[in-house]
Amino acid sequence: MDKNYRALELDKILEMVAKEATCPDAAELARAIQPVYTAAEARHLLEETDAAFVLMAKFGAPSFYGLQNVTNALRRAQAGGGLGLPELLAVGATLRAIRSLKQWHEKSAGVKNALTARFEILAPNKYLEEKIFTCIVSEEEVADAASPALAAIRRKIRAASVRAREQLDKLIRSTSHQKHLQEAIVTQRGGRYVVPVKAEYRGEIPGLVHDTSASGATVFIEPMRVEANNEIRVLQSDEQDEIARILLELSGEAGEFADSIIDSYQYAVQLNLIFAKAQVAYRMKAVVPVIDESRRTVLHAARHPLIDKDQVVPTDISLGESFDALIITGPNTGGKTVSLKTIGLLTLMAMCGLMIPAGEGSRVAVYRHILADIGDEQSIEQSLSTFSAHMTNIIRILRVADSQSLVLLDELGAGTDPVEGAALATALIEELRRKGARLACTTHYAELKAYALETDGVENACCEFDVATLRPTYRLLIGVPGKSNAFAITRRLGLDGRIVDRAGELVSRENTAFEQVVGRLEESRRALEDQLEQAREEARKARESAKQSEEKLEEAERQAQKEMDRARQEAALIVQKTRQQADALLNELDELRRQKNKALSAEQKARLRAGMRDLEKASDPVRRRSNDGYVLPRELQVGDPVLIFDIDKEATVLEAPKDGQVLVQAGVIKTRVALSNLRLLTKTQQKKQLGRTVTRSVSTQEAATSLDLRGQNVEEGLMEVDAFLDRASRMHLPQVTIIHGKGTGVLRAGVQKHLRKCPQVKSFRLGTYGEGESGVTIVELK
Repeated sequence: MDKNYRALELDKILEMVAKEATCPDAAELARAIQPVYTAAEARHLLEETDAAFVLMAKFGAPSFYGLQNVTNALRRAQAGGGLGLPELLAVGATLRAIRSLKQWHEKSAGVKNALTARFEILAPNKYLEEKIFTCIVSEEEVADAASPALAAIRRKIRAASVRAREQLDKLIRSTSHQKHLQEAIVTQRGGRYVVPVKAEYRGEIPGLVHDTSASGATVFIEPMRVEANNEIRVLQSDEQDEIARILLELSGEAGEFADSIIDSYQYAVQLNLIFAKAQVAYRMKAVVPVIDESRRTVLHAARHPLIDKDQVVPTDISLGESFDALIITGPNTGGKTVSLKTIGLLTLMAMCGLMIPAGEGSRVAVYRHILADIGDEQSIEQSLSTFSAHMTNIIRILRVADSQSLVLLDELGAGTDPVEGAALATALIEELRRKGARLACTTHYAELKAYALETDGVENACCEFDVATLRPTYRLLIGVPGKSNAFAITRRLGLDGRIVDRAGELVSRENTAFEQVVGRLEESRRALEDQLEQAREEARKARESAKQSEEKLEEAERQAQKEMDRARQEAALIVQKTRQQADALLNELDELRRQKNKALSAEQKARLRAGMRDLEKASDPVRRRSNDGYVLPRELQVGDPVLIFDIDKEATVLEAPKDGQVLVQAGVIKTRVALSNLRLLTKTQQKKQLGRTVTRSVSTQEAATSLDLRGQNVEEGLMEVDAFLDRASRMHLPQVTIIHGKGTGVLRAGVQKHLRKCPQVKSFRLGTYGEGESGVTIVELK
C-alpha cells in the first residue's frame, strides 16, 4: 500500500471490510482496494455501496455462504480432466450460493438500483447443482441414486455380504469349533469377512489368515469355501469403476458450464465485497458524502472511524471553500493529529467507495495525490533525526504535489531551531499554495498563527482545550488560533509558580501580547457559545412544551369525541326503550278496544303516535349533528346499508320509509330513524366505516425460515409444525426447513406423514450435503 495511505491508516479500514466479507477472494479484494481518482468513478462506487446499504435495510443481508473459488477445478474439467468428490461438492455449493443470491434479489425485483445489473448477470444452474447433490452424499460417499448400475451393484454387494455372514454364522455356532474361536463373532479385515481364532488352533480352521491381534493371541481367518467374499471383492471393484464413470460424467458436465459458473462466481465475489462495504457503513453509522468537483471538503459531525464510537467526539471540518490552507494549533494531546487524519482518511474512504462516518450533507473532494507527513520517522540506521525524517518526507511531497493534491503535514517545521523552523514552515506553505495544492498542517509556532491571520486563503483552526480541567474537548474550531497553554498546564500540574512566572517574563513582549489577544478571543468565543447553548436549550424546552400541549389537546379532543359517542349510544338506547314502551301501550289500547268491540279512531291513533314522537324527541338528550345538506341518491330499499349520521353507526334497512321514518337494525338493536338522519353507504364506504371501528392486529414479526423440533415428541412437534407452516404461508415464504434430527427416525416419519396432508405444502424432501442431510426436511410451499 502507498506509504501516504498507510500513514492515514487506510489499511486498517480495508481490513475491517475484509473481515465482513464471507468469501476469501472477496476479503483479498477488500485488502487490495485502491482509491479512484475521478469524481465519476467515486460516485459510481458510492452508489453501489449505498444501494447495498438500502437493500440490507429493507430485506436483510444476502447470504454468500458456500462461495468457493472453483476456477482451477472447472478449467481442469473443461480440459477433460476428472474431478474428485470434494471438488464437485465445492462446485455444487458455489452454484447453490449463486442461486440463493439470485432468489434473494428477486424479492427486491421492483427496486432498480446500481446493483441490479450485477445481480441480473448471475447465471444459476439448478440442473447441475441438483445433479451433483443427488449423486454425491459427502466427500467420501456417492449416493445409490447416482446411477441405476451403481444401485444394482450395491444391492448385489449387500446380498453377497448377507450370504458371507450367514456362512460364517453357521461356523461360529458349530459346536465343533466353539473352543477354537477367541470370540463367537464375525468381523472384517481388508474388506473380507473373517472370524477370530485362537493362535494355537489356527490349523483347525482351514483358510487364509488376514490379520493377527497386537498380542499375537488371535488370528483372523477367512475360512475356505466362503465364495461370497470373492464375489464381494469383484463387485467392489465394479462399484469403484462405476463411481469413476459417474464422477467423470459429472466432471464433463461441469466443464461444459465452466465459463458461465466462473463468470457468475466473479460477479458474486464483487457483490460480496460491496455488501461488506455496506456492512462496515452500517456499523459506523456512515452516510454517502457529496463528491465535490470544486475540491471543497465540508465535513459535518465527522468522526474518526478507528476511535471507539462511545469516545469519539464529532467535529466539523472544512477546507477549500474560502481558504485553501488550514493551520491547526493547540496543546499536545488536544486532537490536532486526529483532525488531520480525519480529513485524509475520510477522503480516501470516499475515493474507495466507502461511506464515511459524518453527518448528512458532508462534501468530499477527489484528489489525484493525497500526501501525508504524519508521525515521527527518525531512524538510527539511516542517521535520520526527527527533523531530517520530516524534511525527507516533505521533499518527496514537494516533488509530487500539484493542483490535484491534498497535503497533510503534522508538526510542520518541528525538531529544529524555532525561529528557523517557523520561517521554513512559512516558506513551505507558500510553495505548496503556489503549486495549487490543498493544505492542512499542525504546528505550535505563533509565527504561523500570525501568518494565517495576515494572509488571504490561509485560515487558523484550533483544538479546544479546557484549562480548568486540563482536558481537551477534541472540538476543532475553525477561524480561531489556538494557544499552547503550556504555562497553565504546568502550573495546574504543580510546577512552582515562581518558575512559571519567570518563564512568562522571558517570553518576548510581542508574543505575550499575541497570546493575550488569542486568550481574549477564546474567552469571548466561549461566552458566545454558552449563550448560544443556553438559547438552544430554551428553544428545545419551548418545543417540548409546545409538543406536550399539542398532545394534551389531541388527547382532550379524543376523550371528548369518545364521550360524545358514548352519549349518542346511550341516547339511542333511551329512544329504543321509549319506542318499545309506546308501541306496547298502543297495542294494549287496541286490545282493550277490541275486547269492548270498540276501536280508536284514526285521528285518535294519529294524535297518539304524534305524541309518541314528541316523547322520543324529549327523551333524546343528545344534540344532533347538523345536516350537511345531504340528499339520498335514491329511495331506500329493504337490505340497504346505511349510516345513522348523528351517532355515526352503521345499520341495515328493515322496512321501506314511511312517514319520514325508517325501521333499521344496528347491531342487535332495531330502531326507527328519521329519513334525513340516514346516509346510503356504498361498498367502498362500508369498508372505510368498518376500518374505523375494527382494528386488526398484524404481527410485524418476521417469519422464521426454520423450525427446530429436536427434543419434542411427535404430538408436540406436529402442533409446532402446523403453526409454523401457517406463519410461513402468510409471509409467502417459498421454502422452509424443519429440523427433526436423525435419532430413531420416529419424529422424522411423523413429520413427513403429516406434511402429506398439509394444504400449504407443495413438496418436501430430506436435506442434502451441507443442508443437514437426513436430520432435516426441506419443505417447498405453495
